[in-house]
Amino acid sequence: MKIAIRPYLQAIFLIALTCAGVGAARAQTSKQKAAPVETPGPKPAQIDRNGVLILIRSALLALDQANKTGNYTVLRDLGAPGFQVNTAARLAEIFAKQRNDNLDLSGVAVIDPQLNLLPQIEPNGMMRMAGFFPSVPNQVNFELVFAPVNGQWRLFGISVTIGQSAPVAPEPQAPPASPVAQKPPPAAVKPPAANGAKQP
Repeated sequence: MKIAIRPYLQAIFLIALTCAGVGAARAQTSKQKAAPVETPGPKPAQIDRNGVLILIRSALLALDQANKTGNYTVLRDLGAPGFQVNTAARLAEIFAKQRNDNLDLSGVAVIDPQLNLLPQIEPNGMMRMAGFFPSVPNQVNFELVFAPVNGQWRLFGISVTIGQSAPVAPEPQAPPASPVAQKPPPAAVKPPAANGAKQP
C-alpha cells in the first residue's frame, strides 16, 4: 500500500515564450546545434548503516503502532511537511487493510533488513531506499522516502507489503491407494485318521 505523495516521480515544465523569443530561438537553432542537456541521476547517500537502521525501524515501528492503535497522529507528526498534508484520518484510510488484517511489524525491531535499493539521493534532494525483512513465514517489503528538514531526514513516503520469504514447494500428493490383494483363507486341513479308523 503506497502513500500517493510521490512528487519526485513527477516533473513540471513551465515554458514561456514570447513571439520575439521564438523567432530568436529559431534563428539561433539554424546557426548552431544546441548542446544536449544531461539530467542528473540519483547518487549514493552519505549515511552510515546505523543511521539507515534507525530511519527504517523508526518509520516502520511508528506505522506498526499506528495500525495497532488506530491513531495515526504520531506517524503523521513524525513526517516531513509534504507527508503531513495527509490528515490522520486520511492515513487511517490508506492503511485500513493492514490494520484490519492485524499486520504485525514488531519483528522489524530485532531483524536486520536486507536492502535491494541502497539509500540514494534523488535529483530533488529526497533520499530513497527499499528492501525487506526476511521474517518467516512472510517477509516485510518496504520502500521509504525521506525529505531533509532542518538538518534531519523526515519521512515523506512509505510503502509496506507482505510477501513470502521464499518460494514454497507444492505439497506432495499422496500416492493413490492401491488395492491390496487379499489372500484366500487357508483351507481347513483335516488331521490324518488313525490306523484302522474310518474317515467320517
